[in-house]
Amino acid sequence: MRSEKSKECIFCQKSKEDRDSQNYILFRGAKNFVILNTYPYNPGHLMVAPYRHLPTLDEMTEEEMLEHFDLVRRCTRALTEAYKPDGFNIGINLGRVAGAGIEGHVHTHVVPRWNGDTNFVTVVSDFRVIPHALDATYAELRDKLA
Repeated sequence: MRSEKSKECIFCQKSKEDRDSQNYILFRGAKNFVILNTYPYNPGHLMVAPYRHLPTLDEMTEEEMLEHFDLVRRCTRALTEAYKPDGFNIGINLGRVAGAGIEGHVHTHVVPRWNGDTNFVTVVSDFRVIPHALDATYAELRDKLA
């Protein structure tokens, strides 16, 4: 997925800007960052992405990989504290055929889940439900990832 104003990858563009709250970047590590998904499957749907534009996990350095998955763990802790989910979907879609919406820049989805949540439709169609305001989600999670 490319940004509307640029032909640059949305992760690359947002990570270079100094507008973290407007871009919903919750946390910046040395090699990776955490950003809210602006088309969330559930409230608190986060993504962890490296700063470098890499299409696969194979191209990540050991440092990038270790920090990446440490941030995934930190995301689950922050989401657990903020929202008390019953579980998580954590996944990486590599390639368009696998469902990658932002093809070419590897990233990990961290999606909190609750017993009885009804957002399964996002798995089988392009239908999106945004049950919680992104600004509220950003405010609730920002300090928990610091």
